[in-house]
Amino acid sequence: MTVLLIFALAILVAAIVPGPDFAMVVRNTVMSGRASGMWTAAGIGFGISVWVVATSIGLAALLAASALAFTVVKVAGAAYLVYVGLRSIRTAIKERRRPAAAIRLGRQMSPWAAFRSGLLCNLLNPKAVVLFTALMPQFIDDGGSQWLLIGELAAVGMTVSALCYFLLAGLIGLVRRVFERPRVRAWLNGVTGGVMVALGLRVASS
Repeated sequence: MTVLLIFALAILVAAIVPGPDFAMVVRNTVMSGRASGMWTAAGIGFGISVWVVATSIGLAALLAASALAFTVVKVAGAAYLVYVGLRSIRTAIKERRRPAAAIRLGRQMSPWAAFRSGLLCNLLNPKAVVLFTALMPQFIDDGGSQWLLIGELAAVGMTVSALCYFLLAGLIGLVRRVFERPRVRAWLNGVTGGVMVALGLRVASS
């Protein structure tokens, strides 16, 4: 239980630091509402569980050790963030002249699309490779079968990260009505898109 609590705290600290996952939840919640933000959070949480398992069986270590593989993940992650950010900026430009009803109809995301965006954002984050490669050896060793512990850590990581981003989506959903005016919403969408482009460029250059 102590191990799980310490791991939960480590995941909590990682989740509350603003980064690509944080920005993706904000973007999807602002664009399509609280439900989309929560599906995005679920995708991020599932991504965390994938990283826990991948690190435990050595895949993340292989990525970290291979310069080519790590570069591929980094470039793919950066390209995805820039792509999503540019789409947000383009949408912001278009929405300045569209009626509010048309905007609400046109920006609905399906649960799968929101979940997928959170999952891809998390899995294509090269910093996750570094984080979990450094973190997991503190909780997993090479002695004996530890699949039960790995499963517990994956469940804890998924739950803690998802709950953090559920809360974020909920808070943004509560104040979303403040941004119902097309010009304000377009401005916020443009800023969010710009942040995601900047994050993508930062990932590419790191």
